[in-house]
Amino acid sequence: MIEPIANLTNHFLIAMPGMSDPFFARTVTYICQHNDEGALGIIINRPSELTLKDIMSQMDIELNDEVLGRMPVYLGGPVQPERGFILHEPMGEWGSTLKVAEHLWLTTSRDILEAISRGEGPQKILLALGYAGWGKGQLEQEIVQNSWLNAEAEHSIIFTRPAANRWKAAAELMGVDISLLTMQAGHG
Repeated sequence: MIEPIANLTNHFLIAMPGMSDPFFARTVTYICQHNDEGALGIIINRPSELTLKDIMSQMDIELNDEVLGRMPVYLGGPVQPERGFILHEPMGEWGSTLKVAEHLWLTTSRDILEAISRGEGPQKILLALGYAGWGKGQLEQEIVQNSWLNAEAEHSIIFTRPAANRWKAAAELMGVDISLLTMQAGHG
């Protein structure tokens, strides 16, 4: 039996260089919920070819801000890839929000997109399609198998770093230069 690990809500999961699952290779996943039943996270460094304007158009929401419209939509994970998840700074009252941490919420309801389109929503947002999910004990097992590093999340990495730099930046939170890590596990 795997020993329980600390609650990883509001932490980054940083894929080790040897991650064999191509969906998760070189990813940083922000853990939004972690409890006895499992974990839910959003990959924050895998932009898709879609933009916020594309999503708004599909939902018949008018968006006139061209800069905002070019914002990338991320591949948040393989579970429910047709569903949108918005990580954002705390602001507003939305139909379906999980308050992950003091300074970061996760909302899945349409009302936040409508507010964003009117310029009344949060300024700092990351929109992702789908999420990463782990069943009971699965994440703990993967950590024991050296699939992931984990570090307390730094929200500026989510909102201000270019997506291509987030994997390395997240590892640096632990003082690790991930490019120097070997792909071999260190079990003796």
